[in-house]
Formats: sequence, C-alpha cells, structure tokens
Amino acid sequence: MAIEAECNGVASTFGVLALNSRKYAHKIPFIVKLNHNELLTYPNKYDQTLFGLVKEAWNLGAVAVGATIYFGSKESNRQLREISEAFAEAHSLGMATILWCYTRNSSFKTERDDFHSAADITGQANHIGVTIQADIIKQKLPTNDKGFMYIGFGKYNDNMYDTLTTEHPIDLCRFQVANCYMGKIGLINSGGGSKGESDLTDAIRTAVINKRSGGSGLILGRKAFQKPMAQGIDLLRMVQGVYLEEMITIA
Repeated sequence: MAIEAECNGVASTFGVLALNSRKYAHKIPFIVKLNHNELLTYPNKYDQTLFGLVKEAWNLGAVAVGATIYFGSKESNRQLREISEAFAEAHSLGMATILWCYTRNSSFKTERDDFHSAADITGQANHIGVTIQADIIKQKLPTNDKGFMYIGFGKYNDNMYDTLTTEHPIDLCRFQVANCYMGKIGLINSGGGSKGESDLTDAIRTAVINKRSGGSGLILGRKAFQKPMAQGIDLLRMVQGVYLEEMITIA
C-alpha cells in the first residue's frame, strides 16, 4: 500500500520489516521501530521495551530508526537514556531518527480535562525529544492547552498562553512546532486510530492544521491499512495532496 501510494517511508517493528527486507527495503525507505509495548504484563504499564539493536536495523537496510518515549511515566528516565544512546549510534551509521513523543501520566487527567495532548505539555515533550537528537518528532495533534496550569506541577509562564498562542487549533499546533527548535526539527502529527466514515475528513483536517502550523507531514497507519487496499491508497493520496497544494500555506 505504501509503495503504491508513493509514500516516502514505512515504519514498523523489527519482525515485520526483517521479514520483508529482502523484497522491499530497496523499494521504499524502511523505518524500524526499536521499542514498543508487550501488553502481556498485568497491570499494563506505560513502558516501551527495546526489541533489537540499531545495528540490526542498519543490517536489514533501514534508513531510519524510530522509538517511543512515554514522557511523564515513571519509566521515562530509563527510556530517555536508552533512546538517546540508540539515536547517537544511529547517527554514527548515517541513519535518521524519529521520536514518538507521547505523554503518559495519570495526573495529566484531571476533573477539568484530559491534558495528555495539551499543547504546552506535548510541546515540552517535543523539546526534550529534539534535545536528544531526534531528526523528526511525531506528536499527537493538540486538543487543548494550559495543562501545566491545571495539573498542579511543572513550570509555565502566563505568556505561554496569553502571548505565544491562542485556542485556535493551528496556533496550538504551532506551539508544538516552536518547541522543535522553532521548526528546525520537523514535526509530523499522527493520524490516530480508525473511526470509520470520518477517517478521510479527520486525516485531511489534521494535515491542513499541521501544514499551516509549519509542520512537516503526517504519519498514517490504522486509518489507511485497516481499509481495503484501494480505499487506503486513496486516503493516503488525498493527504499527500494537502502538502502538494500551493494554496494551503502557513497561517
């Protein structure tokens, strides 16, 4: 599907990409996800486990490695050390690095709102991500703001909310971009899970917001590959059309 839709890369786990590397690694850029959940431990925990080595990803022909850090989780410090070391090795081999900068902390959800995707909290995660040398940041589109103000810990300045952004979706995403060294490190937003009939509309909306905010692209998975091949390809090409359309500019 990714090749047919002329995507500029495909990201998956060691097992999936290794199984297909001999046939496809020279046809489309491979991005190996170094860590992911195992989902067998009870109770589930906000952790990501390394499933292989950077050198193994390099050996199977990948051009980049990806990883997730759950910022705010009790395991995040260990994840930061692991992934910063992995990214340094990837760069020494000439590979690019992509960081899934997701937030996980039960205290980020209050009686007022769920701030896991707040612009300020995700923006801080982005800033730490680019600090450990991620070449591309993957982040969820922000849904609200003032997370640090309401969760009761962390640091903020009123200018973050009164001067640097507004409640407009493009401004909230722009704050994420600003935390990626003012856009010098590319921000791609995630497409999210499949919801059925609204998938195309949701994906295009996210792409427009990302582009108008100064972002660098969109990463799509379930919205595309959980559909029949032709429908998935059409959705991917419609999203690509947003980034190719010259009339859609930075706001």
